[in-house]
Amino acid sequence: MSKDYYNILGVSKGASKDEIKKAFYKLAHKHHPDKKDGNEAKFKEINEAYQVLSDDSKRAKYDQFGSGFENMGGGGGSGYQQGGFGGFDFSGFQNGGGAGFDFGNLNDIFSDFFTGGMGDERSQPRRGRDISTEIPVSFSESILGVNKKILITKTSKCNICGGSGAKVGTKMQTCKSCNGQGHIRETKRTIFGNISNTRICNECLGVGQVPKEICTNCKGAGVLKKGEEISVAVPSGIHNGETIRMTGAGEAVKNGKTGDLYIKINVKIPSKISKKARELLEELQKEGI
Repeated sequence: MSKDYYNILGVSKGASKDEIKKAFYKLAHKHHPDKKDGNEAKFKEINEAYQVLSDDSKRAKYDQFGSGFENMGGGGGSGYQQGGFGGFDFSGFQNGGGAGFDFGNLNDIFSDFFTGGMGDERSQPRRGRDISTEIPVSFSESILGVNKKILITKTSKCNICGGSGAKVGTKMQTCKSCNGQGHIRETKRTIFGNISNTRICNECLGVGQVPKEICTNCKGAGVLKKGEEISVAVPSGIHNGETIRMTGAGEAVKNGKTGDLYIKINVKIPSKISKKARELLEELQKEGI
């Protein structure tokens, strides 16, 4: 069943990139799994919608074919849609209808069939988690701008091995699990015949090499949880509730890309102003002025 990405983000089909980005930031902050009332499933759904609608090429294909466009591969005219296969009824193959074949998950079989075995998520580059936090700023700081230093605890690259997981000075050696290829090719027997699938090697995580000796600080993980001071540049004219995105300041993973950090700004309205002035300021902030 095709997903309605516009409805997921709460925007119209003709929404601009800026509108889509603002809607994503708002919903991502609300449902982030690190928050007490966060929803990981909803957060992933929001992120999936944003990844498509923020990319002009993907958005055009989505508008034409729906959310199943990425699984169409080269067979755009085959009539295939995610979750189905040209209306063909495969119910007769279930529960022993095809001796010797694995029918555990037909959707996985279809995905492999139409993407040449390269559609498995495990073959995609690793990426650390996005994280979020909030910081208060005074009313004058929101007008003039300010640099704030915050301390957050997150999974970061090991400062001893630099994220490699190797003991300093040790040599690297070919990964025996994948023979230095960085990935492992597996063959699955299906009703369509043998279908090959490629996944990243779990031992070397796609690098093809492993250290002869591991880092004693991170135990070879390349990352560890620690407190880190981050400098946040709050721009002048920022409004209450706006979010700053710091690319690459999120959580790290070994041999992968670091996630992003989202910082919500809470502007403190001065207490020593008239009630009328306070109401006016709050109204202006609501209007985004």
